[in-house]
Amino acid sequence: MKGRIPRPTKIKILEGERNKNRINKHEPRPHPGRPTCPDHLSSAAKVEWKRIVPQLEEMGLLSKIDRTELALYCQAYARWKKAEAVINEKGELYKTQSGNVITSPMLWVANKAMEQCHKFLTEFGMTPASRGRISVARPGEDDGWNKLLDFCKEKTNV
Repeated sequence: MKGRIPRPTKIKILEGERNKNRINKHEPRPHPGRPTCPDHLSSAAKVEWKRIVPQLEEMGLLSKIDRTELALYCQAYARWKKAEAVINEKGELYKTQSGNVITSPMLWVANKAMEQCHKFLTEFGMTPASRGRISVARPGEDDGWNKLLDFCKEKTNV
């Protein structure tokens, strides 16, 4: 599917969506919760999981259904970290047996993993720009979700 990635309904409401027809009143809302770390992750990915999950949970951006997406991020992070270690040890350029100089294949792996990490970080609101577009209630606070949906229902007579 091409085009812009659709914004979640909650974000549309919090940002003040002008066209109420664009608000999905039936969007799934998973319950907050901490997903379990998958056993198949590499050790570096598990370390990143343990680092990032408490922070996402504190921000109110995590539910158990996010397990796979978070695992993909952590594995991409671990792959990037490993590729960077190889590049730091062996350099960015190699000399072939025929004397030609080529770019390290690990540079491609590192760049691809960085690109993947950035996409996942954006999805979870973990970049400065993506955080600026999200408004989340703190634990114990009313996030206004139900009030806003009721307001939208009144205005659109649904």
